[in-house]
Amino acid sequence: MSTPRTRLEERLRAVAQERYHDRHPFNVRMHAGELTPAELRRWILNRFHYQRHIPIKDALITAKLDTARLRRMWLRRIQDHDGAADGEGGIERWLRLGEAAGLDRDRLLSGAEVVPAVRLAVDGYVNFCRLRGPLEAVAASLTELSAPGIMLTRIDAFERYYPWIEREGLAYFRNRVDQGRRDSTEALDLVLTWARSPEDEDRAVAALAFKCDVLWSLLDAVEHADTKDGPGEGA
Repeated sequence: MSTPRTRLEERLRAVAQERYHDRHPFNVRMHAGELTPAELRRWILNRFHYQRHIPIKDALITAKLDTARLRRMWLRRIQDHDGAADGEGGIERWLRLGEAAGLDRDRLLSGAEVVPAVRLAVDGYVNFCRLRGPLEAVAASLTELSAPGIMLTRIDAFERYYPWIEREGLAYFRNRVDQGRRDSTEALDLVLTWARSPEDEDRAVAALAFKCDVLWSLLDAVEHADTKDGPGEGA
């Protein structure tokens, strides 16, 4: 016999499976090896704007947690992206991905070429984590339930179809496989523990759906941006 906790987990996993951005046409084309170098560079550059805001949203979530144990757990996510020292962490690995694809890191760090709709999507997610309670902020992170799978698919696609990208640049994707599994397990347990009413459950599911929409909107913006305005073939 199913329990409320089991039913909520099923609802959350269904959202993560059915609405995750691995189904977006841009990701489908990426994983089928159909992107041009200009399109792939444009994605790397714009997605970096999202990546660099991950520790910011995690700092906002950390401030909402009311025990030292939970804050320590969530602080690890910030260190995963910012690193324990200069030259470490997920943001640094994404910069190296850009360099492996022919993008100068200063170009990524400037943010000058990020398309407006990507900025809006990222701002929307950061503000969601700023303004909502811990249940919804943590539930929104549960796109990580699907992240390990897309990372493995992406590694295979990049190695198979985009040999012009140096393999050392794929370290970000490799690291996120295990990190995503750990992080999603921890966050799911928190959400299932905190959701004590049907209204809580609905808020958690809606938060995850919102995050899926953020990632989908980001890819919409990248897909429809004018190539001549983004990183070109010779970048």
